Amino acid sequence: MDCAKGHCLLSHYYPPCPEPELIMGTTKHSDPDFLTILLQDRISGLQVLCDNQWIDVPPILGALVVNIGDLLQLMSNDRLKSVDHRVVANNEGPRVSVACFFTLYTNPTTRTYGPINELLSPHNPALYSHTSLQDFIAYYDNKGLGAFSALDHFKL
Repeated sequence: MDCAKGHCLLSHYYPPCPEPELIMGTTKHSDPDFLTILLQDRISGLQVLCDNQWIDVPPILGALVVNIGDLLQLMSNDRLKSVDHRVVANNEGPRVSVACFFTLYTNPTTRTYGPINELLSPHNPALYSHTSLQDFIAYYDNKGLGAFSALDHFKL
């Protein structure tokens, strides 16, 4: 992973699986960043959770997939929602993707992040507490991928 100046670049390699129904490529999760921009190859496997159903995100040659991350959901006070996604195994061939994660957690700072004041009102109070990026990432990493969102821990 190459992390510098607010972004990390990560490539994923998923080998073909002769029995894809027996294994998961990457389990359900949302990204702990502001935005993730993903370039997929021609092999399918990415799915997003929509209305409690997994929907395939078909690869389109040259297209980028843009996912909102947990920190942008926190700062937008739920106006923008991070996306739960996963990667399922396949036997079509090896799958490669390249993701660029936009975040600042690799840069030491004492700044905290919370809902943007201009988005708050008596009818739309803050839903999340302020947190440092280091504390948010530490909690995200410790909880691991899985059933619940790291955002739940920061809800007021």
